Formats: sequence, structure tokens, C-alpha cells
Amino acid sequence: MKEGSVVANIANDLSLDVKTLNKRKMRLDIIANKRYLDVRKETGELYIVEKIDREILCPTKTSASCYLKLEVILENPVRIFNIELEIIDINDNTPQFRRDTIHLDISESTPKGERFSLSNAVDPDVGSNTVKTYHLSESQHFGIEVQTGRDGSKFAELILKETLDREKQAVHNLMLTAVDGGKPPRSGTARIIVQVLDTNDNAPLFDKSIYNVKIMENSPIGSLVIDLNATDLDEGSNSDLTYSYSLYTPEKTQETFQLNPSTGEITVKGMLNYEDFRIYDMEVIAADKGVNSLSGQCTIKIQVEDMNDNHPEISIKSFQSPVSENIDVDTVIAVVSVSDKDSGDNGMVDLHIPHNMPFKLRESADNYYKLVVLEPLDREKVGEYDITFTVTDRGSPPLSDNETMTLELLDVNDNVPHFPQSFYTIRVMENNAPGALLSSLSAFDPDLHENQYLVYFILEKEIANTSMSMLFSINPENGNLYALKTFDYEMEKEFLFHIEARDSGSPPLSSNVTVHIIIVDQNDNAPVIVSPWRAHGSVVEEKIPRSTDKGSLVAKVIALDVDSVHNSRVTYQFLQVTDASLFSLDQYNGEIRTMRMFSYKDSRHQRLVVVAKDNGEPALSATVTIKLSTVETAVKPYSDMTEVPLEYDIFSDLNLYLVIGLGSVSFLLLITILVTIVLKCQKVKPSKAAPPCRNSVISERNSTIADSTLVSNDAYWYSLFLAETRKGKLVVRQPVPKGSRYIVSSIPRSTGVSETSDSAPSTLQYPK
Repeated sequence: MKEGSVVANIANDLSLDVKTLNKRKMRLDIIANKRYLDVRKETGELYIVEKIDREILCPTKTSASCYLKLEVILENPVRIFNIELEIIDINDNTPQFRRDTIHLDISESTPKGERFSLSNAVDPDVGSNTVKTYHLSESQHFGIEVQTGRDGSKFAELILKETLDREKQAVHNLMLTAVDGGKPPRSGTARIIVQVLDTNDNAPLFDKSIYNVKIMENSPIGSLVIDLNATDLDEGSNSDLTYSYSLYTPEKTQETFQLNPSTGEITVKGMLNYEDFRIYDMEVIAADKGVNSLSGQCTIKIQVEDMNDNHPEISIKSFQSPVSENIDVDTVIAVVSVSDKDSGDNGMVDLHIPHNMPFKLRESADNYYKLVVLEPLDREKVGEYDITFTVTDRGSPPLSDNETMTLELLDVNDNVPHFPQSFYTIRVMENNAPGALLSSLSAFDPDLHENQYLVYFILEKEIANTSMSMLFSINPENGNLYALKTFDYEMEKEFLFHIEARDSGSPPLSSNVTVHIIIVDQNDNAPVIVSPWRAHGSVVEEKIPRSTDKGSLVAKVIALDVDSVHNSRVTYQFLQVTDASLFSLDQYNGEIRTMRMFSYKDSRHQRLVVVAKDNGEPALSATVTIKLSTVETAVKPYSDMTEVPLEYDIFSDLNLYLVIGLGSVSFLLLITILVTIVLKCQKVKPSKAAPPCRNSVISERNSTIADSTLVSNDAYWYSLFLAETRKGKLVVRQPVPKGSRYIVSSIPRSTGVSETSDSAPSTLQYPK
């Protein structure tokens, strides 16, 4: 009942005056731990102060009745009333099991019908509100039977209806419900966990009866091949397995693979080589550790997969070396075979050689190749070939091998000797010593051995009836060119001939080169004074009027030098002079002129020493002494003298040969014609002019000439002299008697006429 609810009216029940209850100090004593009830003094009602729980108030009571004792005390007069208040039970408590979970261990080998006690439920309520019955959740294997104890309590027994199989269901979860008889009924539940205990009734089983495993060859020792996972549905020691090889497993297999007896792992124990052993068969047994041990087995087929672990091999079956460099194209040089122990793509090989070689590979049979010449060979370009044969398989990654063979080429005389230059110009200083080395004209032949041994020759050529071999010599072994004679620039200025270099091959090859010898001039000829002419060692005497004007030409010194242009450049200067203020000398044309007129103080005789010096190094010179005498009388001019130029034709070698040919009429006509043809074909070179001989022509002067003055006639004669000299003639002036023409003697310079010569110059006369 709720708090404040009225249970009874004590005043009415005890026939007490309500009005006097307060005055009589009415009070209520409860024999209990708590004050559940109290009395209202105004009305005498007994009401509930605190909610009453029968199960707490009467916890030990097993009967259905539960009483609460009260005492009502009054004063004036004192009276005590004992009251018993019966607490009536209601179904306010649910049945409860002592344990929420009930654990049962039942062997799977327990027969059906076996009973198992269960703890009962407890309900604090009494009577019909207590536990009335039990219910079990639906189960194929279990059921319950409700029993009544001696005290009237209800309890349930668990009954095994069907045998258990731990491998199918190891744990059975059941729900037991206790229901009381209250209205409405209340219930409580407990969980029943049935653990099925194992018996060794299952043999180990593998996932497959036959395992096919592939493993790569050369797998490292310890590599996992397969992890066998046999299962045993039992548990505990009944499911602990041990793996082992059967008796049918070959020893070779057991030596190659390691079986872990605890885990069933099969690992590599020995080296795997596809080329030696490709397939391994084994049987593995898995046995449990039960009292009555059960076992299962499987077959394992291990297939070793090929790995590209074998390098391809090259075998040179034949190789031809050395070979001639002129070997024909498509000639077989070598035969090569290749192989590979691997299989599939790993065993397929390709053979090749470097691309920059004049050879190619031609497959002749399965894995056989021929090495043939692809293009013409040239030993001078490449003397030998290091041919590298490289074989590569088609594995991944590919493996390869190589072998290098050296092909040597034999030389063939197929190269002509080669000079570094096609034209040699050699300068030789004149007056060289005979036997002097001029140059080394060595050629090069890229061939070998006797094909490169060279011999040098001078190709014969005659110049002016002189063979080149008489002028020059060449060392046949090294090509050193020597001069056999001393050369004179004034006689020979150059030579042109050919030198041949010939190898010693068979047949021999040769080439030639043109050699141009240039004779270089030395300053070895002193100037020769040709004017004024004087006898050897004599002094030239000239007379001039004392009245000669300033700037008049007194004399002209002319000197010739047969050296080259540079060395023959002549300059003039006074070496000695009586009066340096009286005469001047032009250093380039040699003209001596008066610088002033003569005075009475000047000496009548003047001595002039003129030196003519060339431009050589060192310079050479010649001197002439001129004695001038001054006269008071007039001197006949040079116009009284007639200079008739006499010109002599060049007395050449050709004219000489013609005279000899015409004079030799006793020779046969055929010989005469041949000689004439030879002479006609020969190039005629003008003979070199010899220095004029001082005594070739003697100028005769009479007394009148001595008194003559050097005026314009000297200039004319000098101009004529230069003109004729350029033609290779020597012109000297000869005086003739008065009234006759001038006579000029023209003598060929090449004749070398001396003062004892009997040659008579031809005379050409010109009008005055």
C-alpha cells in the first residue's frame, strides 16, 4: 500500500473516545527496525508511514503468514493494547537463479538419456507467487524435467535427448526460465552453457589429397615450398598433429626438401637444378597425438621451374687466320655453334658480331653459323680484326657470353709508293762541295715486308749532253739526294728531273716525283770595270780643257757583275781624290762631273781612284785610277771619231753542229738525219755571257783622241753598249781615222775571246 493509506481505525476498534485520545497522550510502539505505521490522534486512524516490503520484514519466514506487532499506549489511565498486523504477500518478486550462467561439461561420447542437475530458481514470494515451473529453450539435443523437492520447491533436471558431436557443435547455449504462479506470473532466466568435451574420433585431414607446387630452380636454402595445413576436428592432444614423410618418399626428395614435423612447412634443403631434376614426388603423413592416434596423408608433386641461370655457350668449330687481304667476298672465315642448357625462351639464343665490321653471320643449320666476308678487306686500313662473337639468350633478364677471335690479314702488294709531295723544290747554294746532301726524298709504302722495301732511282735525262746521273746521285735505300759536282750559278741556274721509288713486291709497283733543283747565287764574282777601258793594272789618262764649266761630264765609270741581280747591283764611290771639292761622283751611274770651274790655284793634274762595289755579302769591288790633266787648247770633239757598231751573231751550239754535219759528208745519210732531228728537238739555251776580257779588243787612240773631251758621244756609246750587252754581246769602241765611220766591235759573250784570240768580229757599218 502507498504511504498515508489508512489501515484501520483503532479508536473505533478499541471503543475509545476520539476526543480524549490527545489528552490521554495516545502513542504507537512498533516492534520492528523501522516505523512503518502511526496513529492520528485526532481521528484514531492507523495509517502507513513507510512502504512495507513483506520479503524484508519477514525474510526468514517460509510460511505464507507475516505479522507486524504494534503496541498502543494510553495514559490517564494507562492502558496498553497489543495489535498484530498481518502483511499479505503480493507477487512483486521474480524468480531468480543463484547463478546467471550455468556451465556444464559433457563428453561427446555421453549416451542419450543422461540427466544433469541444474540449480533451482528462488522466489521470495510465497504461496502461489513462488516458483511454479521451468521452461527450456528449444534444443535438438537437450530437454528438462521439473521435479518437486521435499520442501515443496520446484527444480529442473537437464536430459540429453541426442548424442553430441563436438566437431559439429562444441558449445550449446541454452536458456532456462523459472516461472512463478502469480497473477500475472513473473519469471527469471539463467543461461546454460554446455561445453562438449572432445574424444579422438576424427582423423587429420588435408585441404587436398594431391598438391601441385611449382618452385624456381636455384631457390635459396630455406625457401618455403609449401605450408601444409592439415586439420583435425578434435581438440587438445587429439588435434595436435605431427608431420612426416611416408615410406614411399624417395631419399633424393627427402635430401632435397626439409619437412618441419610440427608446422608442416616444407622448405628447400638442397640445391635445385632444373637441368638435373625437374619433378619431385613425396607423401606426407599427419598424425594426431590422441590415445588412439589417427592419421591422414597427402601427395605433393613439386615441379622445378626453369630459371635463366645457364649462360649460353659458344663453340668455335673452325677459324681461318691469317687470310690474305684480297680474299673474296662471301668467303667463309669461321664456323660457330651456340647452345644453352635452359629451356623455353631461356634456351633460345641469338648470335651477333659488332656492326662496324666487314663480316656477317649466316645461319647454316640449327644453332650453327658461318662467318663470311661482307666487303673487300684492306690491311693498310685495318691490319687485324678482333671479332667478338656475342651470344644472348631470350630469358629475363637475358644472359650472354662472348668469345673474341683475332683475324690477321696478310699483306698483298696493292699500294704504290707514295711521296709526301708531288713536286720538290730544292735550293742549292752554288760552289757546293761535291757529295753534299741536298735533301731526303723518302717515300712511304703502307704495305709490309718486301712489299714496302723501296729502291730509289733517278730517271735518266740528258741536259746539254750531260746525264743527270753525272750531276746527282740518290741513295737507293733511303732516298738521300747528293750533288756529284760543284755548281756555278753563272753556268747553270736550275735542273728539272724525276726520281722513281719502286717497291720489292711481285709484281713491283712504283711512283715518281718531280725534283726542281734551283742553284742559289753566291757573291763569288767581283765587278769588272769595262769603261773607261785600260790595260791590266794601267792607269787611265784623260785630258780636259781647263775652261770646263761646272757640272760638265769628265768621265763615266761602268762596271759589270755577272752575279744575280741582288749581288750584281753596283755602286760607285771615290776611294782617293786629289781635290774633293772639284769633282763629284754619282754612286749609281758612275758619272764624274765637275763641281766648279778650275781656278789658277788648282793643280793641272788630278788623280781620281774610283771603287765599284757590288751588293753581295760580303761585298766585292774593283777599282780604277783616272789621271786627269787640264790643257789650255781645245780638244777635238768625239764627233771626229766614228763609232761603227760591229755586230757578231751568237756562235751557238746549233750552228756548230750544223757546220759539223755539213762538213761530215762522209757519214751516212741516215745518221745525219737522226743527228739533225735530235739537235732540232733539243731546247737551245743561250750561253751565259762571260766577263768581258780586257784585252779582247785594243782601242787605239792617236794623239788627237787624247786631246778630245768626253761629251755626248760617250753617252751615246754607253747607251749602245747597254743595249748590245743585253743581247749577249760585248761592245767596245774603236777609233778609226778621220773621215771614216764609227766602228763598234760586237763580240758574243759566250765565246770567251781572250787577248790572244784570232777570231775576227764581223763589222756592221752605219752611216755617220
